[in-house]
Amino acid sequence: MLERHDAPLAPLTTFRLGGPATRLVTATTDAEVIEAVREADDTGTPLLVIGGGSNLVIGDKGFAGTALVIATKGVTLDGTHLELAAGEVWTDAVARTVEAGLAGVECLAGIPGSAGATPIQNVGAYGQEVSSTITEVVAYDRTTRETVTVPNADCAFSYRHSRFKSDPERYVVLRVRFRLEDAEGLSAPIKYAETARALGVEPGDRVPLDKARETVLKLRSGKGMVLDPEDHDTWSAGSFFTNPILTDEQFAAFHARVEQRLGTDAVPPAYPAGEGHTKTSAAWLIDKAGFTKGYGTGPARISTKHTLALTNRGEATTEDLLTLAREVVAGVHETFGITLVNEPVTVGVTL
Repeated sequence: MLERHDAPLAPLTTFRLGGPATRLVTATTDAEVIEAVREADDTGTPLLVIGGGSNLVIGDKGFAGTALVIATKGVTLDGTHLELAAGEVWTDAVARTVEAGLAGVECLAGIPGSAGATPIQNVGAYGQEVSSTITEVVAYDRTTRETVTVPNADCAFSYRHSRFKSDPERYVVLRVRFRLEDAEGLSAPIKYAETARALGVEPGDRVPLDKARETVLKLRSGKGMVLDPEDHDTWSAGSFFTNPILTDEQFAAFHARVEQRLGTDAVPPAYPAGEGHTKTSAAWLIDKAGFTKGYGTGPARISTKHTLALTNRGEATTEDLLTLAREVVAGVHETFGITLVNEPVTVGVTL
């Protein structure tokens, strides 16, 4: 277990933002993770758990406590059963499943971050979510001070949410277990219309696994959603806002607002989100509210490739980023009456 004091946290995040931690610990085994967590709990020290740093917005003042980097490694593949240590790089794990001919997470290729973070956010993209393949999550429970195995049914998965996110101070994910599908080298049925169009197939069709993965990587790269240190459009947390889910009454009011603002021919995106609910597009809302690609004149701007990503152009501070985020939230609310919610976890700051 490695330990440093007054250690910078910005290099550990994809935003490359944030001040130092009082103490930075890097754990390479589950036992070291548990030891560091218990030590923080026993001494009443604030604890910040860091995986790949792709979903973190850390304040400029940093973190007054122990920052724990989970750098555990381990991949076990037994038939269609996959177990990943929390510190495994997610996009590498996806590549391994494709090489093994197993379907279920191929459309989650290119998503930055660690495997341990995927159940917390119920990571999803291009028609897939990890909740559809996760069987169990092994975590350290800081309340009972025991290692627990949480079955899928008890993870309370929903859109970009889980029991681990709703109670972030309680659980530290150690391992994630999946059950994938052996479809003889073919992908799971393609669900997302954009992916289907790019592949030249119909929704519901299957394609070769490697082709599905490569297509998703190409789509993500075109939106600046695949990490590249030379491309400031990828100095981000990916999608900064979640897609709003509205009740029927809220959606009707929103639709009326759209017609009033943009004309009767304007049709906002609408996707089923359970009985009595409709999901719409945060990217569409941002764009139509006037925050187009590349918006901004300061060191924090909207990506030139995707309106849903806020980016650090190289010299930004966290406060620069938050100023931009607040401007977008206020503008979308004024235009459409919808309040956007940030997807990344904020540390020491709020919108």
